[in-house]
Amino acid sequence: GEDMAYTTLTEVKSYLGIGTTTDDTLLAALIVRAQKIIDIDRNRTFESRTETHYFRYKDTHGDTLYIMDDDLLTVTTLTNGDAAGSVITSGYYWLLPRNASPKYAIQLKSSKYWQQDTDYEIGVAGTWGYTAAAPADIAQACVRLTAYLYRNKDSQVFDVTATPELGIMTIPKGMPVDVRLILDRYPYRGGLA
Repeated sequence: GEDMAYTTLTEVKSYLGIGTTTDDTLLAALIVRAQKIIDIDRNRTFESRTETHYFRYKDTHGDTLYIMDDDLLTVTTLTNGDAAGSVITSGYYWLLPRNASPKYAIQLKSSKYWQQDTDYEIGVAGTWGYTAAAPADIAQACVRLTAYLYRNKDSQVFDVTATPELGIMTIPKGMPVDVRLILDRYPYRGGLA
């Protein structure tokens, strides 16, 4: 899906009191970096993406498919792991937990079962992410972290941290205390990254 930002260039410039366009390119890059730092810190994203994720029969336990790789918000199409790619309509499954988001599992009702064909995968098309849009406090944390990165752009306040999906990335040694407090309100998502 199309990536949105947790904050905008306008919001960051307003926060920093910058009226010129001189550093717009740098600030835009720092917004992206701040958002990645937040996502890596909590091992999740705080805005929805429309994607299809694929699972194997081994990811199921009885009637339940456990979603370990991401946070699931809604399902638009659920296909079973058979040659036909049979669609399981919404009347035949529940999303768990029932009354909260994000979801961590899809439980089939008693009249359905997961196909065991190892040559095919279960497809879950829908919206993925911890929340549909970044909560206000996460957006504020992104503004603050972007400002912190900008203000420290010329100083040696970075540790180099390797992350497999992003290559080498610089992470600030001292994340601002208020940003740390905000991020710690949100659980770290365990499971497979």
